[in-house]
Amino acid sequence: MSEAPEPRLLAAVFRPDDGRAAAAADLLEALGADPLVDPMLAVEPTGATPRTDADYVVFTSTTGVEIVAGERGGAGASDGDAGASDGDRSQWRAGDAAVCAIGETTADALRERGYDVAVVPDEYSSSGLVDALGDEVAGARVEVARSDHGSAVLLDGLEAAGAYVHETVLYRLERPPEAGESATRAAAGDLDVALFTSSLTVEHFLDAAAERGVREAAVAGLNEAVVGTIGRPTADTAAAAGIDVDVVPDTADFEVLATTTVERAAPTYHE
Repeated sequence: MSEAPEPRLLAAVFRPDDGRAAAAADLLEALGADPLVDPMLAVEPTGATPRTDADYVVFTSTTGVEIVAGERGGAGASDGDAGASDGDRSQWRAGDAAVCAIGETTADALRERGYDVAVVPDEYSSSGLVDALGDEVAGARVEVARSDHGSAVLLDGLEAAGAYVHETVLYRLERPPEAGESATRAAAGDLDVALFTSSLTVEHFLDAAAERGVREAAVAGLNEAVVGTIGRPTADTAAAAGIDVDVVPDTADFEVLATTTVERAAPTYHE
């Protein structure tokens, strides 16, 4: 009689349903887990574009890069934007500004779209960017192009360093109304892995759980699972809500997060 197959891990992923969720699901399947795709973020471009008269322009996500490159709705230069040529008004132009990225993933996205990247901090975070730019931005105009949920650490730190800071909100991050299956499954004790990629995914997961009346049980379920987060701020948000975080990779990369967390969870099936 053949042995029954070992159960597969059920791994919840919360990436937006814009190609990233599908790619995450494919990766999890390749790692031997069953993905539970439950997007906790929906990207809503505002139509705004970064200023073209800045000395530095800071990008904090690949989503922002895709928007300024004209790859998402609402992106591109406005009619009055002198940084766009008549032949290509869909892609924002950096002009003479030094382009800065919060990490290598964002920097790679910029380079792939033809932007020269001048600054990438050693620590991929808002505070890391402040440390990287702090000695050179006094009196400079710094444009920060990001979502509506950006950390105040970046703006406050750059202003404290003497920069004239302007923020452009490229996109808003909303919780899809249908989100929440992962919270129900966590409350039932079904989840083995949960992969949070930002503080907002944690907050939206908890909001979805609360709407279903299972917040306490969902947190308890997560604490029986293996929880991985990208970045210490995300881990801190989870911890503040009573969620035990097991994995925080040194590299802010989803593939590293998924691989490390699944590997951490897998031994529970081989005792």
